[in-house]
Amino acid sequence: MLPLPKPILCWVTDRRSLFASSSEDPAQAALLAALARPAAADLDWIQIREKDLSGKSLAALARAALRLARPGQRILLNDRLDVAMAAGAHGVHLGESSLPAAEVTRWLRSSAAPPDFLVGVSCHSLESARAAAQAGASYIFFGPVFATPSKAAFGPPQGLERLADVCRAVRIPVLAIGGITAANAAACLSAGASGIAAIRLFQDPAAPLETLRRSLAGNP
Repeated sequence: MLPLPKPILCWVTDRRSLFASSSEDPAQAALLAALARPAAADLDWIQIREKDLSGKSLAALARAALRLARPGQRILLNDRLDVAMAAGAHGVHLGESSLPAAEVTRWLRSSAAPPDFLVGVSCHSLESARAAAQAGASYIFFGPVFATPSKAAFGPPQGLERLADVCRAVRIPVLAIGGITAANAAACLSAGASGIAAIRLFQDPAAPLETLRRSLAGNP
């Protein structure tokens, strides 16, 4: 089992929601400004999920995030294993249409990748969670736990009971995602989650992270 902090707080980025414009440069500048905020430094993981960026732009963004990261903070890239490795990121997060986790972990074992390089997988069922764990994933995102517009394409909310089933079924960290708020985050940990992942909760500059951590501190 990976020696990860508990609970893990993971910000999943969305630069377009920071800057409502079709112009790329201001949106990326807004994301870099958000990454530089003190609140961002208090998070355990930051997953850069900017799917539409070119490899070159994504690598530049990842390197900038790594320069801003505090010691121990993990910078993860969505989907692009090649860019994550080239930029020196701490891991890659795989979606349903990404490379299979088994192929990624097999390649990493035979490469010069750091031994603590993380491979995460988004899962929307108990079966996919078990498959990801068997494939050698370091952690999984499970959701959507609660209703949220950004995860509507993945079906209705899974709920806390199904989250608990997944947490019992695998021996790797499970991060709850989808509709996570300061009010329901503790319930996810009580269901067995090792942490929470969110866009809006952590992208809000006024997010009370200290209050959130205190409220989560007493949960298993």
